[in-house]
Amino acid sequence: MFRALPPFGSDPRGVAEVVNGIMNGKTNNTGSVTLATGGASTTTITDARIGVDSVILLMATDDVSATSYYPYLAVQDDTDQAATTTSAANIMSFSTTDYALGASLVTNTKLTAGYSGLYNIQFSVQFKSTVNDPEFVDVWFRKNGTNVAASNSKFGISQRKSAGIPSHMIGSLNFFIGLEKNDYVELAWRPSDIGVTIEHFGTDTSPTRPATPSIIATMSYLSSNGYTSNLFTMPYISAVTNGSATISHPANTVSGMTHKYIIVG
Repeated sequence: MFRALPPFGSDPRGVAEVVNGIMNGKTNNTGSVTLATGGASTTTITDARIGVDSVILLMATDDVSATSYYPYLAVQDDTDQAATTTSAANIMSFSTTDYALGASLVTNTKLTAGYSGLYNIQFSVQFKSTVNDPEFVDVWFRKNGTNVAASNSKFGISQRKSAGIPSHMIGSLNFFIGLEKNDYVELAWRPSDIGVTIEHFGTDTSPTRPATPSIIATMSYLSSNGYTSNLFTMPYISAVTNGSATISHPANTVSGMTHKYIIVG
C-alpha cells in the first residue's frame, strides 16, 4: 500500500510526493490472491478498490502459479483379457490409473474428458496367440459408444511356434479425437480367432524386469479445437462487482498458486 492523499487535499510537498510516486509506478491498486483448492473452479478477490467497471490484470508469482496444467490421463491393466466373440466388438478395460488431471477413467473402460478440446489418445496392447495359423486383430476407437470413422488398425500376429510356445505381438497407435466435456473414448477390439488374447506378465528375474501390463493407454489435451464452452483455460476474471471479482480457472488441486493483481479503473 502506497501513500494516499486525504479527502480534502494536502500541502504541496505531500501532493508532489504522491504524484512523483504515481509517475514512478507506485500506485495504490495492487494485491495478491491464492487460488482456492479442493477442486474449486472459481476464486473470489475481495477488495474495496474494485468497481463494476474495473479492469483486473493477473500475474503469476512463481513456478507453481505459472505452470500450465493441461489435462491428461494415463491408465493400464494388469490382467489377461479374452474376446468372447469374433463377430462383435470387445471393449478393453483398465485396472489402474497412473496419472490423471482434468480427465478420468470411468467404469474401467471409458477415458473421459473433463474439458472440451482436441485430445491425443495412445495405446499399447500386448497380444498373445495360441493358434496354429497366422491371425490378425482389429483395434479401433469408440466415442460415446459409437465407432469413430476411419479409426481402425489391423495388426497381424504370426502362428505359434509350438503347442507350448505362443506368439506375441505389440499393437500400438495414437489418434486425435475432438471431445466435449464428459465425452468418453473406449478401445474396441476383435480378433480373427478367440485364441488370440490380451496378456499381462508379472515381474521377472535374470535380470530383474518390471511387470508387463496387458494394455497401456494415455490421453493428452492438445488444444481448445475451436470449442467455446467447457474448454481448458488459464485463470481469468469472469465477473466484477463493487468490492469483489471472480477468477475462473480449471478445477484446482494444487496449493500455493498465488497471483498478483492490479486494478485499473
